[in-house]
Amino acid sequence: MTVAPQEADASDVPPIRIVIADDHLVVRTGFAALLATQADFVVVGTAADGEETVRLCREVEPDVVLMDVRMPGIDGIEATRRVVEEAAGRADGRPRILILTTFDLDQYVYDALSAGASGFLLKDATAERLFEAVRVVAAGEALLAPGVTRRLIDEFARMRPAAGREPGPERTAGAAPGPARGVGIGAASGFDKTAAPRSPAPRLAALTPRETEVLLLVARGLSNPEIAAELVVTDETVKSHVSRILTKLGLRDRTQAVVAAYESGLVTPGAEAR
Repeated sequence: MTVAPQEADASDVPPIRIVIADDHLVVRTGFAALLATQADFVVVGTAADGEETVRLCREVEPDVVLMDVRMPGIDGIEATRRVVEEAAGRADGRPRILILTTFDLDQYVYDALSAGASGFLLKDATAERLFEAVRVVAAGEALLAPGVTRRLIDEFARMRPAAGREPGPERTAGAAPGPARGVGIGAASGFDKTAAPRSPAPRLAALTPRETEVLLLVARGLSNPEIAAELVVTDETVKSHVSRILTKLGLRDRTQAVVAAYESGLVTPGAEAR
């Protein structure tokens, strides 16, 4: 575990404090060097395994953690769960976890989202993409592309092939979920847009019909501008709806909203493309 020395920042806005967790030294060093080129970033420490990551986050209280999945000891999924649980009492919901993956549809997508991750980043992403991802997650947004949403849907189809079936047992640390079975889904949505959704679970009963509609679109992986275009409203109106949804359901961000939509049974994979 490495704790970086702190430097005074001359600006009025504090820099984004970052921890890098990866078992490969070259990866930790490379990411740290790239992040150091940005005036609004400061790497406050690095860790080579999950246990170190949890301890380091407790010690330095970062804003963002770049978390590898496959690490010795407890893996990145379990480390994410522990870090998020320990930070549950913080009003700002930090740190935010950005999962490092080697390809878009990583087999751990569902587990990472359920553990509390705020998004995903490819290890071979460009420097510009890395910088954007850190800033987006630090601002409290979710980095959840439609492709990732599709993988999430596949996992729910595997775990809940019949309506109303409860999800399977939680994965133990270090154990990968089985391969997801293919399902027929909409081109971008993962469910039939024309089909009427099931009645919301009690957890979602507090949502208004419009908020439920917005949650459905969030679960499809649409951004605020895309939702605004779909509903013919302003971006600010969508932002207000999303904020109310998160508050009513006690969620941290859009990623958790997607998970909640599927776990509640509000959204199920559809058999027809739109």
